Amino acid sequence: MRRARWTTLAAIAALTLAACAPTDDDAGDEPSDGTLATVTDGVLTIATSDPAYEPWVVDNDPTSGKGFESAVAYAVADQLGFDKDHVEWTVASFDQIIAPGAKDFDFAINQVSISDEREANLDFSSPYYTTSQAVVTLEGSAGADATTLADLKTLKIGAMVGTTSLTAAQEAIDPSTPVSPFNDNDQVKQALTAGLVDAIVVDLPTALYITAAELDGGKIVGTLPDSAGGDEFGLVLDKGSALTGPVTDAVDALREDGTLADLEAEWLTDAAGAPVLQ
Repeated sequence: MRRARWTTLAAIAALTLAACAPTDDDAGDEPSDGTLATVTDGVLTIATSDPAYEPWVVDNDPTSGKGFESAVAYAVADQLGFDKDHVEWTVASFDQIIAPGAKDFDFAINQVSISDEREANLDFSSPYYTTSQAVVTLEGSAGADATTLADLKTLKIGAMVGTTSLTAAQEAIDPSTPVSPFNDNDQVKQALTAGLVDAIVVDLPTALYITAAELDGGKIVGTLPDSAGGDEFGLVLDKGSALTGPVTDAVDALREDGTLADLEAEWLTDAAGAPVLQ
């Protein structure tokens, strides 16, 4: 009876151990050697759009490491243990990046703002950039020669209603004439080109785009001090990705050691001609 009892207990123990043993489904996404699980073993695959515009990516070549987002991507890769030779770039449109579903990249960098709606279907790293506010004018306008906040005080300023841009214009510039509010940024741009205002305030990414592609003779006067607090850009990952934690840790480390600030100064303020106005 005793032998039968121990045989039964041994069988139960064996079944219990078998039930607790990891299966392919339970093993998680991390390889057994402790390295990061990526789409391609030993390679970090990063997505961005094509074309990718300056100052985010220089000459539409993210592999160069030149441009703010290209440089940030390589800095994150380095933090994760991937040198430049083990980084691969792939093309994905903005809509493909933010679409629900499995991705064929490890993370994407493409000026994607973090929002509750997007976080329902995607993972984001912590922010690698928080938009500041920029003053835009036209060559030949009353604001074209402005170099300081004092130079802007007597100008007619426009901004979109209900935005950080409007608040920043009111508080940082404090113009003698109240800031003119408009329903959207299209109306803001139209007011500038029509001469209804001398300068407008928009977030810096918008300023970079409209002066390069939409405004004939558009010019960035500079950025407003202490105006960060707009949209936050995050690296985009698949929902539930095992890389979300490590990528966020990498971004946090780059923020804490000053790398992100240095890259922002190099590519978004200095190279893009958007100095902080004083």
